[in-house]
Amino acid sequence: MRRFVERALAKLPRLNEDQMRSLLYALAEENGRMDAALDSMLDGIVVCDQGHLPIIYNKSAERMLRLGSPDPAERALWLSVDDEDLAEFLRETLEGEDTVLDREFGLESAGSTRLLAVSVSPLVSRGRIEGAIVHLVDITDKRRKEAQLRRAESLASLTTLAAGVAHEIKNPLGSISIHMQLIRRALQGKDEVESSAIERHLGIVDEEIDRLNKIVVDFLFAVRPMDVHLREGDPGALVDETAEIMRPEAEAAGIEIEARKGEDLPLVLLDDRLMKQALLNLVKNALAAMPGGGRLVLSAERREDEVLVSVEDNGSGIAEENLPKIFEPYFTTKENGTGLGLTITFKIVKEHGGEITVKSRPGQGSTFTIALPVPQKERRLIPFEDAGKAEA
Repeated sequence: MRRFVERALAKLPRLNEDQMRSLLYALAEENGRMDAALDSMLDGIVVCDQGHLPIIYNKSAERMLRLGSPDPAERALWLSVDDEDLAEFLRETLEGEDTVLDREFGLESAGSTRLLAVSVSPLVSRGRIEGAIVHLVDITDKRRKEAQLRRAESLASLTTLAAGVAHEIKNPLGSISIHMQLIRRALQGKDEVESSAIERHLGIVDEEIDRLNKIVVDFLFAVRPMDVHLREGDPGALVDETAEIMRPEAEAAGIEIEARKGEDLPLVLLDDRLMKQALLNLVKNALAAMPGGGRLVLSAERREDEVLVSVEDNGSGIAEENLPKIFEPYFTTKENGTGLGLTITFKIVKEHGGEITVKSRPGQGSTFTIALPVPQKERRLIPFEDAGKAEA
């Protein structure tokens, strides 16, 4: 459209009356198509000028914000919005020329609450901020479906966990029952019994009780909502601290441990305690995969809008058929493993808005990678050329 107008303006002095009329009809038709496209969008779009007046807005924005009389174009956008929280947000963001993405608001509408995700970005023309673009998305149905999916996933996960707990508890309970019977048999019909004959059985009972306690503690940690406190943290420092904590244990097992950090690592939102636990789980698994010694590398590097934190070993690796199952509750290839370590790690990563992946080949080792999002602080400028200025 802009190029068409620029070409037309260049030819303007040479146009006769009929050509001028054709040009105006073409411009009106093109403008009508743009209006129709905007009004056909399900998302709301509002374009404000430097005085924060809404100079362009589509039908969806008019409906979501309930813009009506008096004419919204005659006053600042926030003065036409009934909801106090949303109005104050628009005032602060537009006056501050800030960029804010996907801020959520609940608006009352016809006796129900609709959820809106509101984004505000500067409107830039020729390198200068000429106003702002407000993008509105009704996410009510999306959030409802997400909540239903979470409930279904939670129920399925709880069912799997409960079945796993029942299976795990049977073994220590069976062992306790056997040794209690042996103690009873040793005491039966005797006034005195050597303590050594009883202590061995009691020692095993104590071990099994500790094992039961660990099963219950891990189960509760896996099913309870996590108390996550996200603050800006340095992923490089997290890698260094984890390596230092595990270095004595690694060296005792003949394993060399190394920490690597990329340059200019950004801060990310972390619960330092929980993320350190997730890394420790991965490192301990890696050490167990190298019983004859080896090399372990913890690393942190930036890749576009993510920070990748990796734990790489050259141990026994994971069989291909087991890779899809490793984050499932109670799946383990260890003789004494609970099968919840990686499940808990997976849950911690998800609570951080991240993803965890694994690459592994039997006999060549494994690499677990946690991808954490980088907070979006940089202002996103959306270039916009005003056709009206081209005419000036």
